[in-house]
Amino acid sequence: MSNFVLSLSFWVTFLCCLLCSSQARWHHHSKQKHSHHHKRSYISHPPTPSPSPGDGDYINETNIFDVRGFGAVGDGVADDTEAFKMAWDMACQSDNAAVVLVPYGYSFMIQSTIFTGPCHGHLMLWVDGTLMPPDGPDAWPRNASRRQWLVFYRIDGMSLEGGGVVDGRGQKWWDLPCKPHKGPNGTTLPGPCDSPIAIRFFMSSNLTVQGLKFTNSPQFHFRFDGCKNVHIESIHIKSPGLSPNTDGIHIENTNGVGIYNSVIYNGDDCVSIGSGSYDVDIRNITCGPSHGISIGSLGVRNSRACVTNITVRDSVIKDSDNGVRIKTWQGGYGAVRGITFSNIHMDNVRNPIIIDQFYCLTKDCTNQTSAVSISDIEYTNIKGTYDIRSSPMHLACSDAVPCTNLTLSEIELLPAQGDIVLDPFCWNAYGDLQTLTIPPVSCLQEGLPSSIKLNNDNEYC
Repeated sequence: MSNFVLSLSFWVTFLCCLLCSSQARWHHHSKQKHSHHHKRSYISHPPTPSPSPGDGDYINETNIFDVRGFGAVGDGVADDTEAFKMAWDMACQSDNAAVVLVPYGYSFMIQSTIFTGPCHGHLMLWVDGTLMPPDGPDAWPRNASRRQWLVFYRIDGMSLEGGGVVDGRGQKWWDLPCKPHKGPNGTTLPGPCDSPIAIRFFMSSNLTVQGLKFTNSPQFHFRFDGCKNVHIESIHIKSPGLSPNTDGIHIENTNGVGIYNSVIYNGDDCVSIGSGSYDVDIRNITCGPSHGISIGSLGVRNSRACVTNITVRDSVIKDSDNGVRIKTWQGGYGAVRGITFSNIHMDNVRNPIIIDQFYCLTKDCTNQTSAVSISDIEYTNIKGTYDIRSSPMHLACSDAVPCTNLTLSEIELLPAQGDIVLDPFCWNAYGDLQTLTIPPVSCLQEGLPSSIKLNNDNEYC
């Protein structure tokens, strides 16, 4: 009888342990929504490592396609393009969610390539190693596009994630004679000037980019064209402050975009928002040194441009040429409306708040009467310091199409050096000061201009 009791006790204990272990594993893999509320910080935290591709409960080992299994060498010298294309095609044809795995400890050189869809299920490109293109213009194949490197085309449901690095090896592209020299006169010389965008998503939807480091792109690090439902989280972009045209993230004809908790240090705009973009939310970004966060440029070569419903909030911009900027060319038409910049800290920024409807890259741009209209722009709780080479606020609006409904509140911008506070600059700018500002914006005109034309077809979007 005592042996039976001991045996029964053993099995009861064993089953309890098994049940607890099973519950622990289930909790680890299940997706929980947490209701904890954390106080937001102005300072973006460094991106955190993403979990491994096997952590999701919809992925199994049979759906993980390691590029080494398709012949990739990963020594940084061998051409691994075909191996990546084969791994992509196999994963894309899988009936279930699949992973193309770029393993840690390897560097893979890939030529200019287009990865196409649609795929049968959700596809994840998981990068734990390093991806890199050929090293500069001389190493670039003559029959390959010099305007783009990695292109993802017509994909519905894709993630680009991992803890690895995408290294654009941009230095030799930046040193082309046609690029602005680093000398005192910024001179350029004739010659071929095309440089590849590192990563381009084209006509794709339901995209996630998370956790990776992107560095030294020859031109833009990211470009989204004709996309919808894009989520960018906890990425790190870094290129030298003098690297030309190295925008961090560029958005064109794209909507439903969220960019969160990321760090961008580069030689041009941290984020640039082009025509046809709407419903964009940018939060908790550390930007700079850079050219700031920009809407535009818009209306180039007398084109129509429409941008609406953009929010930039809870972010830091530091050591940059611009803070939050809207820039349009003369001669364009369309509208920029419904823009909110809030809770932004400026640290030694040359133009913290700027609207420039006279944007021009040369000194011989002619005056034109048509312009992209700018209205319903809100600036709230923007504080910090500015570089004294420029005024803290520059609101230069079109002679023919004034800026209207500009709202400013809780603005406090002080010189980074010295004690003299410069006056803001306004031209044809109309709006409302909801609170006292530092410095006072006495040049902002109240109400609406008498010459404004309501329901103007020129502004239709």
